[in-house]
Amino acid sequence: MTTAEFDQIVERALKRIPSRFRRRLNNVVFVVEAEPPRPGLLGLYQGRPLTWRSVSDSFVLPDRITIYQNPHLRLARSPEDLDQMVYETVWHEIAHYFGMDEAQVRRAERRRSTR
Repeated sequence: MTTAEFDQIVERALKRIPSRFRRRLNNVVFVVEAEPPRPGLLGLYQGRPLTWRSVSDSFVLPDRITIYQNPHLRLARSPEDLDQMVYETVWHEIAHYFGMDEAQVRRAERRRSTR
């Protein structure tokens, strides 16, 4: 799969995020990279979570959400599985942007999967 094709999957995943959350994404960039800096990562949020910001935060570099292509490709069992995995990774990293720590994100994911 090419990087451009994977980029399209990430774009589709982002469009699936409810608009009430997408509208609040401000000064954040989504990036696709081939491999993570350490094993086990599918995505990574780097920045200052929205809940930590103040009105004095101006002229800052964008936050960054990186989605790692190759781990997704290695784990996916089908194109549909890949789409779902990327969607869940995008959601996970957006949750960090909104201020959730890893434990909170994992709990929210478990609640969402049992519905």
